[in-house]
Amino acid sequence: MRSHSYDDVLATPRRRRQVPELPAEPGLVVEDAAGGFCGAVVRCESGGVVLEDRHGRHRMFPFGPAAFLLDGQPVTLVPARRPKRTGPSRSASGSVRLDGVRARVARGSRIWVEGLHDAELVERVWGHDLRVEGVVVEPLDGVDSLAERIAAFDPAPGRRLGVLVDHLVRGSKESRLVDAIDHEHVLVTGHPYVDVWQAVKPASVGIAAWPAVPKGQEWKSGVCAALGWGDPGEGWRRVLGGVRSFRDLETPLLGAVERLIDFVTDHPA
Repeated sequence: MRSHSYDDVLATPRRRRQVPELPAEPGLVVEDAAGGFCGAVVRCESGGVVLEDRHGRHRMFPFGPAAFLLDGQPVTLVPARRPKRTGPSRSASGSVRLDGVRARVARGSRIWVEGLHDAELVERVWGHDLRVEGVVVEPLDGVDSLAERIAAFDPAPGRRLGVLVDHLVRGSKESRLVDAIDHEHVLVTGHPYVDVWQAVKPASVGIAAWPAVPKGQEWKSGVCAALGWGDPGEGWRRVLGGVRSFRDLETPLLGAVERLIDFVTDHPA
């Protein structure tokens, strides 16, 4: 009679249960196996996944073997694959993005805008198009000497000039300056807003409407004071940060810039 039992060394070893791998698709509800935090997948980040619980709280958890539970069963989450493009991608302006195309050598033609903020906004939305076309945008620091600047530029068929003007409304100082420009190779367009900031839709920068600024007060400073944005430098960072595509801009600015691009690229440089 045996007093001890012995394992059968020839018996087939038991296989460990395989833990399934699942892509961390947004909306998938899982539980952190270690701490019990339960939530839906929001997004994947470097080395981990962000979950959102029913109270709206977000927490990030690292990927790891059997690190999560799905319906009480251990699973291993892996980053979800990005879907393949099914059609041409679009630039911020809505045009077809031409991937892998080098920027064209700059044309002789130019687009002028009133200031640095105007130039940065145009670059944010139309930068891809402008590089493909080889068009340079230059800030003027105001249009008071516009006629003299145009004469010095000396526009010609392969050296066209487009000018974008703020506050181009009937009776304004800007409209009187523009009315004096008459050159077949120059096109001046504009928008009705006091400053290019106003051409950004309020909702895109998280406000209900652009505040009214009393006459005689510098507009950007007045806006920043009314909204608690600090100085105009901080205010502009907020405005530009709210612009991701042409959908964040008002129609008058969109039309004005598109006309200028068409005009200066109509003839080969």
